[in-house]
Amino acid sequence: MTADDPIGRLDDDDYPAYTMGRAAEMLGTTPGFLRAIGEARLITPLRSEGGHRRYSRYQLRIAARARELVDQGTPIEAACRIIILEDQLEEAQRINAEYRRAAADPQPPDTD
Repeated sequence: MTADDPIGRLDDDDYPAYTMGRAAEMLGTTPGFLRAIGEARLITPLRSEGGHRRYSRYQLRIAARARELVDQGTPIEAACRIIILEDQLEEAQRINAEYRRAAADPQPPDTD
């Protein structure tokens, strides 16, 4: 796969393969919802050469989580903040697990 191979890049979760209309259709929402979560800085779609928003599969999963919270009655701004905090917590837990593994398995001293 090369940078000039868009077909091979479709397996890439970060490849912006979906237009706003298609993304909204897949999520069962409106383009306005996608714009709103973009304005809340939950996701930042890439732009095509023509200036149109393009979304990746990773961004669509985040948008789906936001829609789930909004459908449960959470205001969109709060839903976006919740998702950001969940992501930060997950990252902190990952880092803590790495530190714990490193502490449990200390490297032997250099004998050189």
